[in-house]
Amino acid sequence: MLLPIAILAAGLVLLVWSAERFVSGAAVTATNLGVSNLVIGLTIVSIGTSAPEILVAISASLEAAPKLAIGNAIGSNIANIGLVLGVTAIAAQLPFSREILKHEVRWLIGATLLALFCLVNLYLGSLDGLFLLVGLGLILYLMFNKQSLKPQSQGIASRDFADIPSMPTHKGVLWLILGLLLLLISAQVVTKAAVEIANQLGIDELIIGLTVVAIGTSLPELAASVTAAVKGHAEIAIGNVIGSNILNILAVLAVPALMHPIAIDSIVLWRDYGVMTLLTVILIVFAHWRGTISRFEGTLMFCIWIGYNVVLYMQASA
Repeated sequence: MLLPIAILAAGLVLLVWSAERFVSGAAVTATNLGVSNLVIGLTIVSIGTSAPEILVAISASLEAAPKLAIGNAIGSNIANIGLVLGVTAIAAQLPFSREILKHEVRWLIGATLLALFCLVNLYLGSLDGLFLLVGLGLILYLMFNKQSLKPQSQGIASRDFADIPSMPTHKGVLWLILGLLLLLISAQVVTKAAVEIANQLGIDELIIGLTVVAIGTSLPELAASVTAAVKGHAEIAIGNVIGSNILNILAVLAVPALMHPIAIDSIVLWRDYGVMTLLTVILIVFAHWRGTISRFEGTLMFCIWIGYNVVLYMQASA
């Protein structure tokens, strides 16, 4: 048992590190080739922070473990709000801008409702995957359209790259390729180790995906959000989590739907997706009610996340 746990831990560390290398290499390469920070922020960084979830979902589907992929997608969203935004708000109060409330929050609501529509029949199939990808395409179109109409927002995007060192294009390409290869390898390692742990403990792969793997793949969002908030860039912290959750719902859930259609248990809908939806609603209420997430509200979201994981542990141990 200790060996697969150690392999899983090492795989998660490599997964997070390789994702950071991939994003840095891609951003440096794109910058040196004259691509604007705006486009880089909307594509490379947004997708890069969700790369661990996407790669794990692909690997799990190839390994005939779609429950792990589904658990990772839903569990990561729960962790992003309860753990990442909760801890970030405890570190620094998070104000919501009108732009985020007007656009990103509405897109998150739409993505959450679309995925609920796909899951309500307790089956995640190819048609559902297509619906999710169409939703993703629509949101990406709206995102690009919004940013093209507001060129001043490039200032926000450029802050995402303030800590990226200057380097030659060939070195950026090297980090890009190496990061991608390590992402693929580490995702495979994490998947195999998670499945092995689930088998040895006699618990559902879904639980492993909802807890250990979800927390591990949410570490990039946690690090990026806390750092941004402490530096006074709350809009980056909030946008990072909301964007990641949209991608987890529409892109990560689409992977098992298209690659390995599966019937899901009703508990996934009311317990797991229910908690995810609850935290999303709480986030929206706080954002609209006061326009900010205070330390108290961050503590509340964090406690809900802790309570949810306690329930999972108790049910897995029963």
